[in-house]
Amino acid sequence: MEHVPPPAEELARLDRELAELDARRAQLLTRRAWLLAALRPPAPTAAPGWNPSGWGAPSGGRTGAPAQPWGYVPPKQASAPRSAQNVLLTLGGLLLTIAAIAFTLVSWGSMGIGGRSAVLATVTLGALIAPAVLLRRGLGATAEALAALALVLTLLDVYAVHAVAAPDTDGLGFTAVAFAVLAALWTAYGLALGKLHLPLPAAVVLAQWPLLFWAWAAGASALVVGWALLATAVLDGAIALWGRGTGTRVLACVGGSVTGFSALLVGLTLSTTASGPLGAVAPGALLLAAAAGALAGAWRAPKGFARAGGVVAGLAAVAAVGGVPAAAVPDGWRVLAYLLCGLALTAVVRSRLPRNAAQGVLVASAAVTAGALVGALPGVAAVLLGPVTLLSDVWAGSPEGFRSALGSTLPWAELAATPVVAALVAGLLGVAYRWWPSLARIAGPVTARETPEAGGAPGAGAPGDASARGAAGTAGAGASEREAGTPGAEVPGASGAAAHGTGAPWSGWHGAAWTGARAGASTGGGARRLSGAAVRGAAGAGALALGWGALLLTGAVLDVPYAVAVVAETVLVAGLLALAVRGAGSGREGSVAVPVTALVAAVAGAVSVGLLSLASEGASYAVFGALAALFAGAAVRAGAGVERAVFAVAATVSATVLTGFAGRSLGLAPEEAAPLLLLVPALAVLLGAWLRRNPVALPVELTGALGALVAVGLAVPDAPFLALVLALCGVLAAGAAVRPERRPVAGYLAAALFVLATWVRLAASEVSFPEAYTLPVTVPALVVGFLRRRKDPEASSWTAYGPGLAATLLPSLAVAWTDTDWLRPLLLGVAALVITLLGARYRLQALLVLGGAVLALDGLHELAPYVVQVAGALPRWLPPALAGLLLLVVGATYEQRLRDARRLKDALGRMR
Repeated sequence: MEHVPPPAEELARLDRELAELDARRAQLLTRRAWLLAALRPPAPTAAPGWNPSGWGAPSGGRTGAPAQPWGYVPPKQASAPRSAQNVLLTLGGLLLTIAAIAFTLVSWGSMGIGGRSAVLATVTLGALIAPAVLLRRGLGATAEALAALALVLTLLDVYAVHAVAAPDTDGLGFTAVAFAVLAALWTAYGLALGKLHLPLPAAVVLAQWPLLFWAWAAGASALVVGWALLATAVLDGAIALWGRGTGTRVLACVGGSVTGFSALLVGLTLSTTASGPLGAVAPGALLLAAAAGALAGAWRAPKGFARAGGVVAGLAAVAAVGGVPAAAVPDGWRVLAYLLCGLALTAVVRSRLPRNAAQGVLVASAAVTAGALVGALPGVAAVLLGPVTLLSDVWAGSPEGFRSALGSTLPWAELAATPVVAALVAGLLGVAYRWWPSLARIAGPVTARETPEAGGAPGAGAPGDASARGAAGTAGAGASEREAGTPGAEVPGASGAAAHGTGAPWSGWHGAAWTGARAGASTGGGARRLSGAAVRGAAGAGALALGWGALLLTGAVLDVPYAVAVVAETVLVAGLLALAVRGAGSGREGSVAVPVTALVAAVAGAVSVGLLSLASEGASYAVFGALAALFAGAAVRAGAGVERAVFAVAATVSATVLTGFAGRSLGLAPEEAAPLLLLVPALAVLLGAWLRRNPVALPVELTGALGALVAVGLAVPDAPFLALVLALCGVLAAGAAVRPERRPVAGYLAAALFVLATWVRLAASEVSFPEAYTLPVTVPALVVGFLRRRKDPEASSWTAYGPGLAATLLPSLAVAWTDTDWLRPLLLGVAALVITLLGARYRLQALLVLGGAVLALDGLHELAPYVVQVAGALPRWLPPALAGLLLLVVGATYEQRLRDARRLKDALGRMR
């Protein structure tokens, strides 16, 4: 009977088939359109190249043209006439240039002064006038080639004039004047002939050298050279903002970056090497002028350039102002002067600077602050990791001071300001954390997210942006207040700056694709922004970490007594634990950063103070006892979560260390103290049984297991103690296996530990026969297999009994073949016979096969000597005769033997 599906199911099936037909029809139509386009002649205006439309999208050559298939490469076409013309013009100009150079260098001296002047004037003027005529006739490429030749000729004219007319003048001074004149000449020439692309970029390149060569010729100081470089950079910046042509502005940007960076480097070097505050004033003025120039450029530059200018201006201002007081203080305190100036840059949020420039200044402030904090890292690392050196000489005696216990060779006198630096930054971050809403409201105009509508503004860095920033910032701050209840939630983001106008070097880059990419980024396609709560939490975490580091550094810089350092670090750990317990489990976004930082700092501080206490026996007991109590109390007070597990693990580790200290105090050897270390793992097992399925139970038990592993490692040198420790560990594992959730792992672990303990004990007693080692494995394995078969009668005998039987039968068989005594082969044969009979009786394949194989091999070993004796007494022709007779019998009854083998195979296969 034919099955008729329900109407709903049939309708869904029809819809699927129609959709497949529509998709196939669309593919065929696309292929047809492409084939039609391939048969048509190509459009004369179509540009050759790979079609990036990929799969099925229309190509960009003309409207309605089908897409090319994936990987399609159009055939190569002959070079366009314009390209060939450019190659010819380039080669021609190059040859003329070579000829002019050769004439100037080789044939110059063979002509009189009149001939020289006439040749120079004629050729140079002709090369300069010809481009104007060619441009009027539309020969732009030819005009560019002749303009390049004219540029080379003017340079050769300068060389010729210096060699003939002014040979006694200073070369550097003459070069400076010549470059200035040529730069002015080519600027005027390029402005007169606006269609030429070469003159104005050439003038920019020539303008880079006059002031530098003038300072060099005058033997000026490094400061004057820096001013010359800065003046050149300012000129380049003006050209970059108001110059004509993309190439001119790009070259001006590159030149201004190089000369400006060089001027900053000169000023910074002179400022940092000044002998006093007065000596740092002049380099500071250079740096301030550079900062003013960068800020002026950032005022009119678009987003990216404005931020870069703000960063440069901020760093230069810090170097300029901070260099004066830094020259008057010792080396260790100079960083504080720069830090204070860097922090003062944050006042830019109240200024009238454009948004992007102000953001750049804030980045500079953050960079100065980060650089100052980097100097404190070696000291903090020495305080935390220095006590590791005490591990080589535990309880050697209390050192005199804190630095002696650290074993560090750091120049602590030069790090005198690092605690102040860390404390100052920590205080400011703490103020920001405490009064975050007010701070976010103040900084909102600078840090608020820009709306996509801002992209239509005249420029991201235009002066109008400073006046319009208030409304946008207020809106951004309001949005931040609504987010997680915290104002000022947004960090500086990407703005949709539009084209800056024709006077900027980046005006030609605002194509459709670039604008679309920026629009996509501004509408959420970019990276996820940090919320105000997350930024506030980061500030609080930074304040906590820096405050903790400042306190640690203070003790090391002041070299407080050893006891004071130990007590202070222990109190710090207690305070951090209290803060971590108080903030754990709040669950609010951004609020987790502070308790997590407190937790990490508490654990790190506990490790540091624990290592520090190893110098004295009394300090070791006091510190680790206090740590165990503190972490245990924190675990009790903390809510369920990762923090509570960390606290419990730390308490367990501290208690384990205390038991090790007890063994050392009692004068026990390491292997003798190993059983004492198992006290904490035993308590961990009892605590796990009490906690049961509490998430803290597993970490505590695993930590106790690590303590037991340490005890095993200590007992390795002494076999009897090792056997004892292994047996005690087996007892602990068996106790854990009583709980159903631990039984799958702890049960097997307990069996393995008991077996290992037995083997170690036998080896220590010099027991050599293998059955003593294998039977303790075989008996439990067979019991487990028997229980498994009772629970699941369909289980394979190889799984239930195979491993246990093989563990004893195979080693005993190997030893029996080399044993000259008769007792082991006899007992092995009897055991194999019993196993074989049991396998046949209960139809167990593993017992039958293993028992029969071992019985056969054992019998062969016992009968082998007699077989050899009989074979030696028989005539030599008898063995071949018996072999031939055997083959005849087998061949005659081959079919019957084959059927017997198949029946035997089937019988074995039916066994479990």
